[in-house]
Amino acid sequence: MPDLMNARPFGAHLRMSWWKPLIVVLVPPIVLVVFQVLGYQLAGLLEGSDDPMAATVTPLKFLAVNLAIIAAGVVAILLLAWLAKVPWRVLISSPRAFDARRLGWYTGGAAVLVAAGIGVVALVAPDSPGWIAFGVSGTTVVILVLTVLTTPLQALGEELMFRSAALPAAASWVRAVRPGLALGLVVSSLGFALLHGSADPWLFGYYTFLSVCTGLMAIVSGGIEAPVAFHVANNVLFTGVNTLMSDGAPFTIDRSSGAGDASVLILGAVNVAMLVLVVLRERKAPREWKAPREWKAPREWKALRQRKARPDPVRAYGESGRGDHGLEHPRDR
Repeated sequence: MPDLMNARPFGAHLRMSWWKPLIVVLVPPIVLVVFQVLGYQLAGLLEGSDDPMAATVTPLKFLAVNLAIIAAGVVAILLLAWLAKVPWRVLISSPRAFDARRLGWYTGGAAVLVAAGIGVVALVAPDSPGWIAFGVSGTTVVILVLTVLTTPLQALGEELMFRSAALPAAASWVRAVRPGLALGLVVSSLGFALLHGSADPWLFGYYTFLSVCTGLMAIVSGGIEAPVAFHVANNVLFTGVNTLMSDGAPFTIDRSSGAGDASVLILGAVNVAMLVLVVLRERKAPREWKAPREWKAPREWKALRQRKARPDPVRAYGESGRGDHGLEHPRDR
C-alpha cells in the first residue's frame, strides 16, 4: 500500500465518479454565501444598521463571516470524505500523516514573510491599503480579540474548502497525475477568487495567484500545513494592521473595480517567497511514509497486498521441505 500511495501525490490521491466533484466544488461555496448573508442580516438587525451588506466591517459582521467560512470548510471536508469514502484525515495530508511540527515551522516562516510584505507596502505604497491613521477604540479591541480567536479557524476553513476539498475533487476528473493537478489548481483557484467577489482585475488576479501558490504548497509538502500556516499569518496580520490603521473605526473592505493596483505585486512576491521556502524545506524533510490513522485502502489495494503477503511454501520451508522449526511441509506428509 505505501508504494501505491506514494505514486499519487497529495491533490491527485482521490478517485471518484465524475458527478461527485461537482457537488464538492459547488455546495460549500453556496453554504458559505447563504450563511454569510444570514449572518450579515442578523448583525444588521442587532446593530440597527440600514445597510447590513455594506463594505464596512463591524465586529458582529466580522464574526458572522468568519463563522460562515468555518462552517463551510467543515461541510466541504465532511462532504468529500463521505463521497470519496475516505477518512477525513487523508484530506488533510497524504500519503504522510499530519505533522504539527511542520505547521509550527511554516507558521513562523510565514509570519516573518508576511510582516516583511506589509512593511514594504507601508513604505512603497502606503495609500493602497486604504489606511487612515493609527487609533484604538473599543471597536478596535473587540475586532482584534475576534481576529485572534476566530481568524485562524477562518483561514483553516478556506483551506479545507479549496485545498483539501476542491483541489483533489477537481483533479479526480483526470487520471494522469500532472494534468489532474493542473486542473485541480485551475478550478480551486478560480473558485477561490470568485468567492472573494472582487470586480477589480488586480485583486482578482492576486486572489487567483495566491490560491495557485497555496495549492502548490499543499502538493509539494503533501498536506495543508504550509498553506494553512501562510493563510493564518496573512489574514491575522493584515486584519490586525487594517484594524489598527482605521483610526478606531471599523475598517472597510473595498473590492470594487479600481480598488486594486500594482502594489499587489509585492504581496505576490511574498507568496512566491513562501512557496520557495516550502520547496526548500520539503527537499530536506525525511521521506518516511506514515499512514494516517483509520486509513482504509480501496478493496483492490487490499487484495493486492494480501497476494503479496501470502508466503511461498517452498521459500517458507526451504528446498528440503523442512523449516528451521523442524516441522514437515504439508506436501511431504
